[in-house]
Amino acid sequence: MNVPAESKPVAGKNAGFPFAPENWQASDAERIAREEGIELGPDHWLLLRCLQEYFSRHEDSDIKIRGLKDALDETFHQKGGGGYLHRLFPGGPIAQGCRLAGLPVPPGAVDKSFGSVQ
Repeated sequence: MNVPAESKPVAGKNAGFPFAPENWQASDAERIAREEGIELGPDHWLLLRCLQEYFSRHEDSDIKIRGLKDALDETFHQKGGGGYLHRLFPGGPIAQGCRLAGLPVPPGAVDKSFGSVQ
């Protein structure tokens, strides 16, 4: 994925999040993260951008968990891939990340085999 790695949101409704869902705002992610006990850092925001970009390029019915997981692993490979993402998002990088990114959680994302606990 070719997503800019800004450390946190910049001014403007969705500035820095070109693929964000229409009604989503960074403050939504901050609120949900706070409720779920996550302090958002640069890589959290990068994952949200990656998820939003991936969803913008695929129809809802075309979202495949394996393809999404592979794309995220590739983006975060140098930092430890899926294991690193699970440390960032203990509820599962796809399930928890989608909630914060304002995206629907794809079928199969809440699955013990993907490390999701929700």
